[in-house]
Amino acid sequence: MSAADTLKSIRIVLCGTVHPGNIGAAARALKTMGLARLHLVAPVRFPDPQAEWLASNASDVLRRAKVCSTLDEALRGVVFSVACTSRTRELAVPMVTAREAAARVIRHARGGPVALVFGNETFGLTGEEAGKCRLLAAIPADSRYPSLNLGAAVQVFCYELRQAALGDRAPRSKHIPPVPHEEVERFLAYLERTMTETGFLDPKNPKRLMPRLRRLFSRAQLEKDEVNILRGLLETLRRPKSRLKSDV
Repeated sequence: MSAADTLKSIRIVLCGTVHPGNIGAAARALKTMGLARLHLVAPVRFPDPQAEWLASNASDVLRRAKVCSTLDEALRGVVFSVACTSRTRELAVPMVTAREAAARVIRHARGGPVALVFGNETFGLTGEEAGKCRLLAAIPADSRYPSLNLGAAVQVFCYELRQAALGDRAPRSKHIPPVPHEEVERFLAYLERTMTETGFLDPKNPKRLMPRLRRLFSRAQLEKDEVNILRGLLETLRRPKSRLKSDV
């Protein structure tokens, strides 16, 4: 896959954007760096003339933008996703810089669709939204004032993606089938049901068990075969004890 094709396969996902001008600015940021796929999760105002004005000559990116009702919908089919945030979070995996994240995104893009996820202008990403991603990344801005405008943040990440794609000369490793986002979510839901049924998880007092497990599996970067193994293990544990004895 060429660098240009790699960049065009990357999704930029904006969650709950309030000001349509920021959507337009993001579209312009994508086009200047060779990206083309913009996904909008529940935008407050879109389409809107302000988005067109700020997009300048990137109105084609706006026209192709996909509006989604949930982040899960925007991440459907994605094999690797990055939460772009300036906030450190409880239970988070170590946060990497935008440059480090870009290199990983380009590497994973060889195996399927990848995405960078941005929160809204006021609150950024929620803990739940960030938890659905495999990695956290931040722009190493001045600690005294690290907050960037949404459009500017998208521009910086898109620039780093372009530099990583054009400078990617790493040897290609053996291809391992990646796990799409929705398969990971189904596995985690199945794990939660199994733990509840066996009494390991108390739904009335879950504490931080599922977020901790979600982070554990995110760090592990599960492969497709590994998810199948874990799901098979859970299915075995869910069998009635009498059936298990008869199988021995």
